[in-house]
Amino acid sequence: MLMGLGFLVSAYIGKRQLDKHREKYRLKKEENVEIAKELSDALQSDPKAKPKKIVNNEEIQEQTDKVLEHQFKVSIVSLGTSFISQFVYAPMRVVSLGLFMYGGFPYLKEAEKALIQERKFNSSVSDAIVVLGCVATSQYFALGIAHIYYYFTQKITSKLEDKSKGMLLNVFEQQPSDRVWVLKENVELEIPLEALHLNDIVIVKGGEAVPVDGIVTDGMAMVDQHALTGESQPVEKEVGDQVFAGTLMMTGRLAVKVEKAGKDTSLAKIGHILNNTLDFKTTIQLKGEQWADKGVFPQLGITGLALLTVGPLGAMAILNSNFGYRVKLIAPLQTLNHLNLASKQGILIKDGRSLELLTQVDTILFDKTGTLTQEEPEVGRVIVCNHYQEEELLTYAAAAERKLTHPIAKAILNKAAESQLTLPQVEDSNYQMGYGLTVSIDNKIIQVGSVRFMGLEGIPIPKVIAEEMAHSFNQGHSLVMVAIDHQLCGAIEIQPSIRPEITEMISGLRQRGLKHLAIVSGDHLHPTQKLAEELGMDSYFYDVLPENKASIVEELQKQGRTVCFVGDGINDAIAMKKAPVSISLRGATSVATDLAQIVLMDGSLSHLCGLFDVAKNLETQLRNGLIISIAPLPIVVVGGFLFHFGIFSSIVVNQIAIWSGVGYAMSAKQKREKTALKVLETTKK
Repeated sequence: MLMGLGFLVSAYIGKRQLDKHREKYRLKKEENVEIAKELSDALQSDPKAKPKKIVNNEEIQEQTDKVLEHQFKVSIVSLGTSFISQFVYAPMRVVSLGLFMYGGFPYLKEAEKALIQERKFNSSVSDAIVVLGCVATSQYFALGIAHIYYYFTQKITSKLEDKSKGMLLNVFEQQPSDRVWVLKENVELEIPLEALHLNDIVIVKGGEAVPVDGIVTDGMAMVDQHALTGESQPVEKEVGDQVFAGTLMMTGRLAVKVEKAGKDTSLAKIGHILNNTLDFKTTIQLKGEQWADKGVFPQLGITGLALLTVGPLGAMAILNSNFGYRVKLIAPLQTLNHLNLASKQGILIKDGRSLELLTQVDTILFDKTGTLTQEEPEVGRVIVCNHYQEEELLTYAAAAERKLTHPIAKAILNKAAESQLTLPQVEDSNYQMGYGLTVSIDNKIIQVGSVRFMGLEGIPIPKVIAEEMAHSFNQGHSLVMVAIDHQLCGAIEIQPSIRPEITEMISGLRQRGLKHLAIVSGDHLHPTQKLAEELGMDSYFYDVLPENKASIVEELQKQGRTVCFVGDGINDAIAMKKAPVSISLRGATSVATDLAQIVLMDGSLSHLCGLFDVAKNLETQLRNGLIISIAPLPIVVVGGFLFHFGIFSSIVVNQIAIWSGVGYAMSAKQKREKTALKVLETTKK
C-alpha cells in the first residue's frame, strides 16, 4: 500500500524540481531579452523590424479555460478507472494513480504553498492529507471522487470570474480618443495624444473631450466641467480662461495652449492620489473559504483520536468529511447566482465583498449634483418685467433655442412643450459662441443668453431682474436672460431637476433599516439645505471641496458608522476609495465607474433598494449553505466512532450534502428571479 504513496511523493518532488529549473531558465531568458532590447534601443531603430508580440489577457484566459476543461475531462476518466481498480480489476490502480498524477498535483502544490510560504494549516492541507491517505490505504475510488470535485469547483469559480469580467465590458465600452488635433503653421494636424508637447496648440470642437490642461488662446465655448467640479451647470470659456483635461466641450471651438498633458494633468494627478489611498482589490474573496480554514485544526485533532481508537479507515472517513471543498463549491455558486440576479436588475457588482459589506452599512452619503439630481436641468420660474407675459417670453426663448442641443436649450424646449406652446419660425439667427444668440421672429429681434451677453449687447439689467438673479444664485440656480428689440423682458430660471425615483428610493431605504442618509455637495448652504429638507435627509454637508469629501467619510467611520458613498464624478473618486462600499451610475465619469465597486447600469437609483435586498439574501443563503456544508461533519464523526463508518460512508454523506446545497442554491435562485420579475413588471406599470 505504501508503494503507491512513495511513488506519488517521489513523482511530486521530481515535478517540483523540474518546475524550479524551468522557472530559472525562463528568468534567465527574460534577462537576456532585456539586455538585447537595451542594446537595440541604443542603435538606430529598424523601420522594417517586426513589432513585439503583445500578450492578450483574453487569450491567456481562454488558454487557462482550455487547460481547466481538459483536466476536468481527465478527472472524469480518472474516476472511471479508479472505480474499476477498486471494485473490478486491481491492476488498474497503476493507471488510476498515473491519471491522478497527471492532473492531481495542484492539491499537493496548494498544500505546499500553505505550509511553506503562508505557514498555516488550511483546508488545502487537509485535502492533501486526504489524498495521501487514500493512496496509502488504496482507496482509489475516493481519490477519483476527490479529483473530479476539485476540478468541478475550479470550473464553477472560473465561471464566476468570467461572468463578472463579461459584465464589466458593458461599463467600459466607450474609451476616450487617443489622438488630438494640433495647430502647426496654421494647419490642423492629427497626432497621437502622447506626442503632445508643452506650448502646443490643441484644437477642441463641440462634442469632444478636452485632452489637456491649458489656456484658451482663441475661440469661445460652453464647457461642461462637472467631471471635475461635480456641478452640472456649463461654464463659458474665452481667451485667457483655463480648461482642464476630462471636461467636455458642449458647443463652440477652442484653441488651447498646452500647459499639462498626460500624467501631469489634473485628471491624472487625481488618479495618482487614488493609487496611494486604501486599495480595494476587485477579486472575489468568498467568506466560505475562511469558515473552512478555521475548522481544519479541530478536525485534525478528531482525526488523530479516531486513528488511535477506530483505526485508519475510520480516521480517513472523518478527515474526508472536511467541509472546505463543499463550501468552495456551494458558496461560489450562490455568489454567481446573486451576481446574475443583480445583473438582470441592471446592477453590476465588480467586487463580491461589497455584497457582504452592504449588510453592515448604516450610513449612505449621496453626492448631490448628477446623483440625486439629473444631468439635464429643468426650468423653474419664468420671471417677466416691462409688461411682458410668461408665455410670450417662453415662446420666443424656445423658438430661438429650437436648433440647439445643449442641456439649457433642451430644458427650455421641454418647458415649452409641457405648456403646449406653438413656436413661430425663426427668420434669421446669429449664434455668438459661449454667450448667447440673436434671432429674428415676426420682425422682432430676440436675444437669449447670459448676463455677460446682455452687457456686450448694451442691454441694461432692470433692478428686479438683478435682485432675482442674486436670489437664484443663493439657491444654486442660474438665469437665462431674454430681450426683445434690445429691451430685457425677463429671465428663465434654470435649476437642477431631482431624479423622479429619489422619493420612493429613500422610503425603501428607511424600510430596510438604513439609519442615516446624508447629502454631500460642493454647492452653497441654501440649495443643499433645501434639497435635504425636501427629501427628508438626516444631515447635509455643503461647500465641500473634492478632497474634503473623503474626510467626511473618515470622520463618520471614526464615529463607528459603516459608510456607503454614492457618487458620479471625479470629485467623488477619493471619497469612493475611502468608503467601504462605493456605488456609481452608468453614464457617470469613467473614473467613477472604474473605482466604484457597484455600478447601477440603468443610470438611475431605482434599483438601489433591490441591491440591498440582493445583499441580504446572499447573507442568508451563505449562512444556510454553511449549515448544509458542515452538517456531514458531525454525522460522519459520530458514525465513525459508533458505527464504524468507512471512507465510502463518508462519500455518500458528503454527496448528499453537496447536491442538497446545489439544489438549495438553484431553487433559491429561481424563487428570487420570479420575485425580481414581478418587481420589474410592477415598476414598468
